[in-house]
Amino acid sequence: MSGPQDDEPREHQPEEVEEVEEDFAAMLEASLEPAALRQGDSVQGAVVALGADVAFVDVGGKGEATIDLSELSDPDDPEGASKVQIGDTVKAVVVSTSGGIKLSHKLAQQAATQEALRAAYESRLPVEGRVDKVIKGGFEIRMSGQRAFCPLSQIDTHFTEDPSVHEGKNYVFRVIEYKEGGKNVVVSRRAILAEEEKEKAAEVREQLVPDAVLDGRVVSVREYGAFVDLGGGVQGLLHISEMGWSRVSDPTSIVQPGDEITVKVLRVDDEKGRISLGLKQLQADPWQSVARDYTVGQVLAGRVVRVADFGAFVELAPGIEALAHVSTFPPTGRSDGWKDGVTPGAEVAAEILSIDPERKRMGVALAEEGSAKAGQVARASARGLRVGDRVTGKVKGHESYGVFVFLSAETTGLIPNEETGFARGADLTKELPTGSEVDVVVVETDPAGRRVRLSIKAIEEAQERREAVDYAERQEHAKTESFGSLAQTLRDAMGKDDS
Repeated sequence: MSGPQDDEPREHQPEEVEEVEEDFAAMLEASLEPAALRQGDSVQGAVVALGADVAFVDVGGKGEATIDLSELSDPDDPEGASKVQIGDTVKAVVVSTSGGIKLSHKLAQQAATQEALRAAYESRLPVEGRVDKVIKGGFEIRMSGQRAFCPLSQIDTHFTEDPSVHEGKNYVFRVIEYKEGGKNVVVSRRAILAEEEKEKAAEVREQLVPDAVLDGRVVSVREYGAFVDLGGGVQGLLHISEMGWSRVSDPTSIVQPGDEITVKVLRVDDEKGRISLGLKQLQADPWQSVARDYTVGQVLAGRVVRVADFGAFVELAPGIEALAHVSTFPPTGRSDGWKDGVTPGAEVAAEILSIDPERKRMGVALAEEGSAKAGQVARASARGLRVGDRVTGKVKGHESYGVFVFLSAETTGLIPNEETGFARGADLTKELPTGSEVDVVVVETDPAGRRVRLSIKAIEEAQERREAVDYAERQEHAKTESFGSLAQTLRDAMGKDDS
């Protein structure tokens, strides 16, 4: 026969039921009693009363905890008035349980801050902070009362010459080091800026097409131009030649580092990573009105802006430059002698010889100081010369068949050897040296004024003819006077006889 099965239910005895109910009641009562607070515990409670120096906080335990009012004062209030009222909830840390529970609000704040910084470090979330002061190697940063260190190289994406400019500024940082439970915290603003620039750079590059107009900031200025940050670290070069229609000699006279300017994209070279920018393209092109405002033959005041081997550039108006070619200057006997009177910055009078608005070119000739052209608007050209005119020119050069004479910027005449007035075989380079002034007479010119034949001999011959005429007139006058004197003598003699 088999015995009773082990898994059959067994009825509890009344004594055992009563024992279980007593144990459950004891456990329930124990769970409802507040746990004893220990030093270092974080608590939260409501302010139930305010004393002279302490606030009473209900933390759910037996009795009430106290916290110094100085820890709850408003830091911005010069009198240190309390910033809490009865009923406010505060977070604190138990600092003592001897003779009553004493709390600290500042320690709770510090613990919360450290926890937040640790979480920001692990999750790479940005945190706000204030640059408190400059210290060795960087800056002391305040983050809700917690101190952190920012190296000098991590405060910006570019070098800061004067670190004090960051003091008192509120920035967003990234926690890059968190050690010793929050006692050693290193932050970086540069990491945040670099990420923002990367996103901005992608946006800017989408807009980088020729003729696009963008805003930027001047980063640096060199003798050849200025580098402009268009955003996100994308930089372009504003060349000195693109800064203005007038010639610019010093880029700093136009822009300075830090200036906010608007520029036009001229060229984009993706292979070389070069971006060319322009400033003058956003202004009216002065050459658009040249055909209307200028005419050949005008004599205008100008300023010499540059001297080259082939001539001098003269600014007639902002952005309007004309070339006085070397061939338009009177000869001086020296290859570079024409440069003596055309130093950069000199004020001159210039006669317009040619205008080419499409190619933005203008040719001029400089009027000599003290000449009629320098003092008034006048034009003299070969077309105005007539046979018989007596003019003064400068010897320009010598050939075997004669001497060339500079008359004006557009006119050079030739004195054939036989018209020089010197004997055949004479050394004309000595008799008429280059650069010397010479008086000549126009003896021949074609209708177009391209060929002008001059003569010194004609002046001498004309002088001889005038002298001969003068002599004849003097002789005739002398005869008349002699005859008159004889008649008067006879009348005087006959008068004496009558008496």
